[in-house]
Amino acid sequence: MRNFSNQDILNWKAFLKIKALESKDSRLTKFYNASTYHEEIKLKDIDFVALDFETTGLDADQNSIISIGLVPFTLQRIACRQAKHWFITPEDKLQEDSIIIHGITHSDLKGAPDLQRILEQLLDELAGKIVVVHYRRIERDFLDAALRSLFKEGIVFPVIDTMQIEADIQQARPKKIIDWFKNTRPESIRLANSRTRYNLPTYPPHDALTDAIATAELLQAQIYHHFSPDTPIKKLWL
Repeated sequence: MRNFSNQDILNWKAFLKIKALESKDSRLTKFYNASTYHEEIKLKDIDFVALDFETTGLDADQNSIISIGLVPFTLQRIACRQAKHWFITPEDKLQEDSIIIHGITHSDLKGAPDLQRILEQLLDELAGKIVVVHYRRIERDFLDAALRSLFKEGIVFPVIDTMQIEADIQQARPKKIIDWFKNTRPESIRLANSRTRYNLPTYPPHDALTDAIATAELLQAQIYHHFSPDTPIKKLWL
């Protein structure tokens, strides 16, 4: 499975226009036609949507989505009343080790729709916004694989990855001499650990909606501390 980055796609607006013409599925055509922002648009003028998946494992080709959480937000506010959360019937079986991590059991999934039933609503929530995730290999790869399984056509869209931002910040930070002698390891860039560095509150992990809200708050903090509301989107999207 191909992973796109901003080195691959220099003009997301033009790329999505091409995808709209190429797509054979009406839901994806509608999604791509919603387009995206011009690369010079300032972060303060953008409507974001934080997205989080819980899955049966970490391999998008073998595992599947079991929970989706999303919340729209801007740099100024998080629209919790517009948040959405779904349990999804998985394509593969729930594994005991994954249940231990996310706590989603067979009883939670009883009567849950399959992804196709909520897909149009999900795409409508994402369309035209900048999607924000913490570790893009989950949300972008899993959604792409799921759609390929459903109707042989994947999906691609620009994202801001708060984990990548945190990794880049650490890499750019000068090392102190004592760190060289002690061979100090980089700090964790997991969601909870990253939030701690900005004095954000601790939330229970591995709930899709809670993690989406946590990711939205993290991006707001990262921009406040390391960037500017006037930073153009091209500096952060992938």
